[in-house]
Amino acid sequence: MILLESQNSIIQTTLAEKIAKPSSLDVQFVDFDGVRFHLSTPERKTSLLLSMHIRCWDELVKYGALEILKREYGSMLTAQPEHEYNVSLVIDLEQVPPDAETREAFILSIALLKRNALAAPFELGFKTQKELEASGGSQGELMQVHYRDEEAIYVQAAPDRVTIIFSTIFKDETDRIFGKVFLQEFVDTRRRLPNVQDAPQVLYTNRDPPLEIRHVPGLRNTDDIGYLTFVLFPRHFANASIASNTISHIQLFRDYLHYHIKCSKAYMHSRMRHRVAEFQKVLNRAKTEVATTERKTVTGRTLVTR
Repeated sequence: MILLESQNSIIQTTLAEKIAKPSSLDVQFVDFDGVRFHLSTPERKTSLLLSMHIRCWDELVKYGALEILKREYGSMLTAQPEHEYNVSLVIDLEQVPPDAETREAFILSIALLKRNALAAPFELGFKTQKELEASGGSQGELMQVHYRDEEAIYVQAAPDRVTIIFSTIFKDETDRIFGKVFLQEFVDTRRRLPNVQDAPQVLYTNRDPPLEIRHVPGLRNTDDIGYLTFVLFPRHFANASIASNTISHIQLFRDYLHYHIKCSKAYMHSRMRHRVAEFQKVLNRAKTEVATTERKTVTGRTLVTR
């Protein structure tokens, strides 16, 4: 299984091309979870405007998304975003770092726009955990990010942990079966293998929501919904580098799960088609040949067909 990348590859490749050879541009595209992007040159070829629309923007702003984007992008963040978009960056290609390594890091940071915006509730959860640990409080606010239709991420800090809950819908019956197998394997692997005991604790429930969110109104309890709980301890966000890596991986969990469900179904279909082709070969080889026998007359002469 492969891990999905946190950065948007279209932004990354397009920006690299325009830095090398500036030209007019106007392209719209969609990332995971229905996030829309618009990359254009409205004024001049050396000034790119990157805009993003994400359905849970208001919730992200509540948890500090604007502060994170200001920290990451500084003056590139515009005060007024493009029409029909939530946030915009103005990228001056003439101010791009000349050094190759620094330039690649700059391009990567721009391609991580969505990741950085979605990092807000996780960073706030990690910060709240440290405050609760120092003050001896009980638990922090339950943060809700409704980033997809009927699906959400829930983040809640406690003095000794940060609990992250994903709700996900399996619209297809086969997806539901594959998803249950995959998610249960996350739970069982940690129990079986001693070398992954430092990994976050994983709990999976089908239909019934976990205790931490049962009071939330409007939750579904149908057979096509599943809830996966990650329990992160302070060692999983001990410093800025580890915390950033944890956020990058856990953000994409839902997309990672459904991507590999589709890959598994495609693999099984290809194997079934291969097996059917092999069966057809066996059946073709099993066809009996028409027997040719000599026909003789009463006198013993052989009849020959002309």
